[in-house]
Amino acid sequence: MIDDLILNYILLFVFLETYEIWWQRASSIMGMIIKMQRYYSKSIFLFLLMHPTFYFAIGFALLSEYNLYAMILLLLKTADIATKILLIEQIFTKKKLSHELSLVLLAPIDSFLPYMGLFIYPFLIYLAI
Repeated sequence: MIDDLILNYILLFVFLETYEIWWQRASSIMGMIIKMQRYYSKSIFLFLLMHPTFYFAIGFALLSEYNLYAMILLLLKTADIATKILLIEQIFTKKKLSHELSLVLLAPIDSFLPYMGLFIYPFLIYLAI
């Protein structure tokens, strides 16, 4: 049986991840980037606040005493946010985008793709504790 502590961490993460999925929902990656850019253009801090699972990952890494799986979770969440910021800067600030990348960003995404984090990240939380 899953320990109550693990279950609480997983439920909290699922709740926070569901919130992120909800506000980023779009039919393409470009649509997601456009939604994120609205917050980013107001303030980088607001943009970062809209990603509560990043803060969860930081806290979880500290509470788990830097467990390998908690650090993998933190690394993935950090890479996710860094990639989003780089894409926002590339598209809206520099306004320079390769043809291939623009095709990928405009392609429709499978409806399952945004929910992958709900399956991958809780497994890392379970392994960390």
